Amino acid sequence: MDEVGTKSLANAHSTLEGRRTRSGANGTSFKGLPRGKSGDRNGASPAVDELAQQPYSSSSRPRFLALRSLLIRADVTAGVVTGALVALVAGATGLQVPLLILAMALLWPCMGAASGLYAVDDLRRWASGITEAPTLILICSVLSWPIFFLLQAMSTPHPTAGALGAGLGLAATASTARALARMQAHRRRVLRDRTLVVGSGQVAQRLVRRVRGHDELGLTPIGFVDDDAHSVGAFGLPHLGGLAELGELLRLHRVDRVMVAFSRAGHEELLGCIRTCRDQGIPVDVVPRLFELLDGARKVNQIGGMPLLSLDTPSFSGTSRAAKRALDIAAAGIGLAMLSPLLLLIALLIKLESRGPILFSQERMGRGESVFRLLKFRSMLAGSDARKELLLAENDISDGVMFKIHADPRVTRVGRVLRRLSLDEIPQLFNVLRGEMSLVGPRPLVLPEARALPAGWQARRVDLRPGLTGPWQVAGRSDIPFDEMISFDYLYVSGWSLARDVEILLATVPAVLSGRGAY
Repeated sequence: MDEVGTKSLANAHSTLEGRRTRSGANGTSFKGLPRGKSGDRNGASPAVDELAQQPYSSSSRPRFLALRSLLIRADVTAGVVTGALVALVAGATGLQVPLLILAMALLWPCMGAASGLYAVDDLRRWASGITEAPTLILICSVLSWPIFFLLQAMSTPHPTAGALGAGLGLAATASTARALARMQAHRRRVLRDRTLVVGSGQVAQRLVRRVRGHDELGLTPIGFVDDDAHSVGAFGLPHLGGLAELGELLRLHRVDRVMVAFSRAGHEELLGCIRTCRDQGIPVDVVPRLFELLDGARKVNQIGGMPLLSLDTPSFSGTSRAAKRALDIAAAGIGLAMLSPLLLLIALLIKLESRGPILFSQERMGRGESVFRLLKFRSMLAGSDARKELLLAENDISDGVMFKIHADPRVTRVGRVLRRLSLDEIPQLFNVLRGEMSLVGPRPLVLPEARALPAGWQARRVDLRPGLTGPWQVAGRSDIPFDEMISFDYLYVSGWSLARDVEILLATVPAVLSGRGAY
């Protein structure tokens, strides 16, 4: 199995190298990006020339083939490690040990393939394995039964313990190994997609910012096309030409992916662009109209062949609220018990570094517009609130509401580490236990921020308790503008489900470890 994975990865790189050789031979310059139709490179930043010299992929197929190969190797490794663990726990001896290792190394990848764990041909599955977590856990549970019967057939001393070890051990090793495999794929510049944006308005600018802020997507924006280009220069990308030139531009710039993000062009022109991309085998992503509301879309219906995205009416039944509250209490209680040594260590470090209280509390807006005191580990010098007025000119947020400074001089050394890893927010688990907050929910706004909201937005946000984490945390924390953060909250509340809460909790872990937007 490992040999197969290695050959697949080698084939993927061979395809990429072949494309690079052919592109270099056709006269295309590697010194910088080719010029647009007007003969200039409007809006290009110095980084664009560097991007043109970076390795690139030939198409999305070799990119996903390489990831699939890495995941297969990761699963074989996880199977070998788990097989050794099962042999140890079950008390296997002699030839039983290699037999168990071989069984796990073969069974796990085969069941993964049958369950679609290697169907990683979209951006979401490339970037993260969060969506495959339920399938992975289910397979681990099912796999423990044949292992149990195998251990019984071998007459091992502890078959039940071995079967439990197989399920739990495989869940831990496989999820870790697959995460490392994705990290390895994300670091390979040769697997990045050269991405062309169609459109030049505010939505296109927001899309480019998001793509650049989520490096795990493996996308490199190289320019944009639009007939009526506006906001040129806001991208830091060159205007490569008009829509009619798209087919030529795709070949000239070795484009791997196209993203359509609103254009003033007509309906037929945009359809023509998509057909051009599909004819050349290039994947297309389209930002839909009313995209701000589509996070709550759960169904795709059809009327006479016309597709419809259906938005369910949000409802918070007593059963739903009880299930959410039960999850909060269980997870917060277990979390505090497990993290208690870490809590004591952080408290000691804060006290040793600077004078002042260990905890910081602040009034925040809660459910139903109630006010509560949110708890955090103190990450600033004592009396920092009094210095806020003196630092207003250094505010890095220009929305007139939020106050954030990337290199805030009031933050202590310990506090900087706590903020980087979001460890300063652990005491909010006490807020969760007291019923003032939830594990997942809208961002707990300080009172001036809450009062700055229009009544309609605020009324919907406070239907649920504010959360320790939420869509804003996963999307980029402090890097998200205030209006977009509020939009995330609104979408979360209007499309709430318990499954969505679990998905956000799982996505929070890599978001926090990445350190994106933490300061």
